[in-house]
Amino acid sequence: MQESLDTTTVAFDEDTGVGRVTLNRPDALNALSGQLTQDIVESLRMLEEQNDDEIALRAVVIEGAEGNFCAGADITEFEDASAGASAERTHYRFIREFPVPVIAKIEGYCLGGGLETAMSCDFRFADEDARLGLPEVDLGIIPGAGGVQLISELANPAAAREIAMTGDHIGAARAEELGIVNRVPDDLDEATQEFAEKIASKPPLAIQAIKESARISTQTTLEEGIAYDNKLFEPLLSTEDHEEGARAFAEDDYEPEFKGR
Repeated sequence: MQESLDTTTVAFDEDTGVGRVTLNRPDALNALSGQLTQDIVESLRMLEEQNDDEIALRAVVIEGAEGNFCAGADITEFEDASAGASAERTHYRFIREFPVPVIAKIEGYCLGGGLETAMSCDFRFADEDARLGLPEVDLGIIPGAGGVQLISELANPAAAREIAMTGDHIGAARAEELGIVNRVPDDLDEATQEFAEKIASKPPLAIQAIKESARISTQTTLEEGIAYDNKLFEPLLSTEDHEEGARAFAEDDYEPEFKGR
């Protein structure tokens, strides 16, 4: 499946279970307009519709067209501040709460709302020449979609303060060192695809539960988190996927087929 919306393209490979959303405003360095934020959400919904009686969609890659991930919010839309703020926040939460793991493939500029979009994903793979940052301070504002909070969570509050207060761009290697980026591979295309396919090959219900567990971990105490994991764990014992995994563990030559049931 491959479709084009006004500002995104969306594709799904049924053989691997990997979906792909491409931000497609290259003339604006893929800056976040109201239309683009809506199209990101619609693209993800279209991918989720690939599921039927079993889970077909297993992982999603979000990338930018023509060498840039996303240069941030489109400042030409700042005049309509209230409507813009509401629209821009929609896609961040949608990505964070999307049941399937989402991987940001970062090239070129990844700034402001673009970095917040990437940090809303579960994983971030970056090209060695990528530039990341939160430049909002130079406009007299702060990152409005949780940029300081997200860097504080992924790295530490001191790093968040430095990046947000200076507005400076940092390189991919520094972002990886801080934990903002998961990997800076030699071959970004190959590494991102291989990782997406690896995640896609795992039992999807277990993957979804792990994503939910990680999300809750930042919102609860350790004991509450462990108790929540127990609630996620028990229903998985009665799934067909668990039976498949247990059989593959017991039989070396058995190749499991996970269907999300």
